[in-house]
Amino acid sequence: MAIAYLSLGSNKGDRIGFVQQATSLLNAADGISLIRTSAFYESEPWGMDTKNWFVNAVVEVKTTLSPQKLLEECQRIEAQLGRKRDIEQKGYQDRTIDIDILFYSKEIVNDENLTIPHKYLHLRAFTLVPLLELIPNFEHPVLHKTITQLHDDLENPEMVFLYGTRVEI
Repeated sequence: MAIAYLSLGSNKGDRIGFVQQATSLLNAADGISLIRTSAFYESEPWGMDTKNWFVNAVVEVKTTLSPQKLLEECQRIEAQLGRKRDIEQKGYQDRTIDIDILFYSKEIVNDENLTIPHKYLHLRAFTLVPLLELIPNFEHPVLHKTITQLHDDLENPEMVFLYGTRVEI
């Protein structure tokens, strides 16, 4: 059984509703059990040209799924919630839900379609701030810095605001 941390984000439609639905669907999936969730945060878009701000959260799950099977389940849930990927469009796009695997225990995965730890998590306040709630002293298995240290190292963090109260599922 592995412990994984997943980033959930939405900037299209009922943003809070999509993050809540994704959390519930993850918890209902075979081989995945929700442990806890961070508070919800509202953050400015990172690396994309849009005016639509995101609602983000991080969930901690126990899973018997391999990293690749976990990715497949995350993508299935994204599609179920209306995520459409335009492979011809360059760059990031607005989305109903985005689910990224940030960590899978302390494993390091470098496959064609999956990199764990997530290759940009140390550059994004919208992933580090919720991770600070859950695992501030967890050491990144590649960078060998804690989540707190990675957050302290951010040079130009995007704006991140607490979006109401913690949601328990």
